[in-house]
Amino acid sequence: MTRTEVHGFAGDAAEVGRLADRLAVPQGLVDLHAFPDGETLPTVPLTGAATVIFYRSLHDANERLVPLLLTADAYRRSGVARLVLVAPYLCYLRQDAVFRPGQPLSRDVVGGMLGGVFDRIVTVQAHLHRTADLTDVFGAPAENLSIAGDLAVLAAGGDRPLIVGPDIESRPLAEDAAKRLGTDWTVFDKTRLGDRQVRLSLKAPDKVAGRAVLLLDDVCSSGGTLEQAIALLRQAGAASVDVAVAHALFDAGIEARLRAAGARRILSSDSVPNPTNAMELAGVLATALREETTA
Repeated sequence: MTRTEVHGFAGDAAEVGRLADRLAVPQGLVDLHAFPDGETLPTVPLTGAATVIFYRSLHDANERLVPLLLTADAYRRSGVARLVLVAPYLCYLRQDAVFRPGQPLSRDVVGGMLGGVFDRIVTVQAHLHRTADLTDVFGAPAENLSIAGDLAVLAAGGDRPLIVGPDIESRPLAEDAAKRLGTDWTVFDKTRLGDRQVRLSLKAPDKVAGRAVLLLDDVCSSGGTLEQAIALLRQAGAASVDVAVAHALFDAGIEARLRAAGARRILSSDSVPNPTNAMELAGVLATALREETTA
């Protein structure tokens, strides 16, 4: 019996292949049939693997979650003893409290579904503000791999730019990156006015003039916060502004807006396919998953 394999859907074939190569294990792809009414039917490979590491990044979550849950059930019915989910981007973490009466605690709803069908969950730079341990959310072992420092080193390219976080919640990322690079850091104060509207003010504008700046964040989706931050940094006299985000959830139109605001370069990890991808996660993921191939 094959001990461990890496599987995924056909749309993730490149990522599945890179991770399988790093772990030196076989790979497999799930056939996903779409019915005319939009329902899906997965058919998993009958390989006899005892452990399946399943790669599925969970951007576009409403389209990706149901096929993933059905696939997990298919693996169990085919005899797979251990299922490990690798979700470089993990969805529904922003709603980690009931902010207004009548709202759900989305983090725990999705966490319960995934933790109920997978034995272990591995994610990358999760969008967490009030959650210290993902294991408590899933009820199963879970790891949140930090890549902000590595991404900052890649973006800096040997230089020591000023590291700037777009809000107080990004402070740990900025501090870690600055320590790695031997440079200084600051953050913006942010007031959220709506899903796409924020008000920013720079905590230490005197640090910016004449400096190369690296604007660092975990997620960019609508781009409103980073767009405003870039413009304010340029107005404060930054010599250049580069942007590094772990998860690029934006389209070409938003990328164009960021560049128009004054971004020189925009880099991201390949957790979400995007033209800005500059950092492959296969190596980081393989290091975290190595024990699955030797147990």
